[in-house]
Amino acid sequence: MIKERMTMTQQILVKHAAREEIEVGQIIEVDVDMVLGNDITTPVAIESFLKTSVIDVFDKSKISIVPDHFSPNKDIKSAEQCKKVREFAKRFDIDNYFELGQMGIEHALLPEKGLIKPSEIIIGADSHTCTFGALNAFSTGIGSTDMGVAMATGRIWFKVPSAIKVNIIGKPQKWVSGKDVILNLIGKIGVSGANYKSLEFYGDGLKYLSIDDRFTITNMVIEAGAKNGIFPFDEITKAYLDEHCDKKYEITYPNENAEFESEITIDLSKLKLTVAFPHLPENTHEIDEINEKIKVDQVMIGSCTNGRISDLQAAYKILKGKKINPSLRVIIIPATQKIYLDALKNGYIEEFIKAGAIVSTPTCGPCLGGHMGVLAKDEVCISTTNRNFVGRMGHVESKVYLASPSVAAATAIKGYIVHPNEVL
Repeated sequence: MIKERMTMTQQILVKHAAREEIEVGQIIEVDVDMVLGNDITTPVAIESFLKTSVIDVFDKSKISIVPDHFSPNKDIKSAEQCKKVREFAKRFDIDNYFELGQMGIEHALLPEKGLIKPSEIIIGADSHTCTFGALNAFSTGIGSTDMGVAMATGRIWFKVPSAIKVNIIGKPQKWVSGKDVILNLIGKIGVSGANYKSLEFYGDGLKYLSIDDRFTITNMVIEAGAKNGIFPFDEITKAYLDEHCDKKYEITYPNENAEFESEITIDLSKLKLTVAFPHLPENTHEIDEINEKIKVDQVMIGSCTNGRISDLQAAYKILKGKKINPSLRVIIIPATQKIYLDALKNGYIEEFIKAGAIVSTPTCGPCLGGHMGVLAKDEVCISTTNRNFVGRMGHVESKVYLASPSVAAATAIKGYIVHPNEVL
C-alpha cells in the first residue's frame, strides 16, 4: 500500500517500521516511543525482562511505570507487587516512575505529564492504553511478556490493521458527551465489531468534542475490539499539547484517498444520552427509552474513562446544593493528583462532600473490582467506567450500568437512573 492510501494509523506504523510500504495483515516490527506498565502488569513484565540477555533497559526515558490499580496498597500481595516495581524503577533509574503522591491513573497521567506526542507509538500492558489516540498517536494494549521484551529492545511486532472510518457530524445537544458517542458506536457495531481494526474519527462534528471527550472515546475503542482509535490533529489537540507538552512533535495528517474497510456516521445532533446495561458495553439504550425505575446501590464517577476535570465539573453542576439519595452511596475519584487539586480549587470537592459523596485519591480501584467500592451480591452500580462485564466490580451477581458523569450524578440524587433534566 502506497503512503497516499494509508490511514493515519498505517502512516505511523510504516514510519516506525522504517519501510516505504506496508500491507493490511502484514507482520511488521516497529520502534516504540513509550512503554507503559502498572502495578499489576509490570511485575510479570519484569520477570520477562530479566530472562532476556540484556543488562539494561533500552531507554530509561521511554518507560513509564504507574502503580495505580491497587495503590495505596490494599493488602500484602499488592504491597509486594508495588515494592517490586518500585525497586525495578530504582535499579534501572526509570525516569517516569510515579510514586504515590505523584501518580494518577496511568491513561490520564501520561498526557498530563506531557509524555505523549502525536505520531508516536505507545504500548502499554493495560488494554486501555488506546486512550492516547486522542492526541493523534498510535497506542494500544499489549501483554506483560511483550512489555518485558519491549523494555529490553525498544521494539515490538504488529499485524497491520485495517480501519473503520467514523464520521462525526452535527452539533451535540445539551448533556451529550464523548461517553455517549462511544457507547452509541459500540451499540452499533458490538463488542467485536472492530476486532483488530483501527477506529479513525473524522468529520465536522469533531470541533464539538473536547479533548476530554476524545480521551473517553479512544479509551473505550477496545470495548469494540479495536486495536486502536485515533483522532486527527486540530486546534483542540494543539491547545492541549501547548498546555501540557513542551517538546517538539510531528503531526500525522489524514490522507484524502485513505482506504477504509467500512464507514459509520454518527450525527451528534440526533445523539441521545446513552446507558449500557449489564453485562456488555454493547447493550446500549438511549435514556429516553428506559421506562422502568432502575434503582442503584452505588454511583461511581471517575476512572481512566471519565475521571478528568470536565467530568467532575459535569457532576458538580448537578450535585451542587443538593443531597445524595440516602438509599445509595457515591464514590468520586479524580484521575490524577492535578485533577484532584483543580477540583479542590474550583470548589467541586467541597460540594461533593456536602452532598454526601466520598472522594478518593486517584486509583483504578473499583473499576476492576479491586478495592474502594466492590459490589456485593445483587447490588447495582451506575458507573462512568468502561466495562460492565459479569463480576467486573465485585460479586458475579452484581450489575453495572455504564453512563456519563451527568447521568451518574443525576442518578445519585434520584436513586434510580434518570436524565439530568429531571434534577435540574
